[in-house]
Amino acid sequence: MSTPTYTEVQLQALRDALAKGEKRVTFGDKTVEYRTVEELKQAIAEVEAAMHKDAVATGLYPRAPRQIRVTTGKGF
Repeated sequence: MSTPTYTEVQLQALRDALAKGEKRVTFGDKTVEYRTVEELKQAIAEVEAAMHKDAVATGLYPRAPRQIRVTTGKGF
């Protein structure tokens, strides 16, 4: 199953609803009503995570740099 693709507009609509204390969000012709503010916050976190994953996969954001352990002492 593939991860849904989200847009900045959708993310902003979720954030705007949270800021206004609303639980109903409309994206174009689709309306979603969340049961709780916590559920809305979870939706925001899910969208942010999916967008970050997409950005990394497409090269927009670099992957985390590899960790290189440097040791000092004898033998170097």
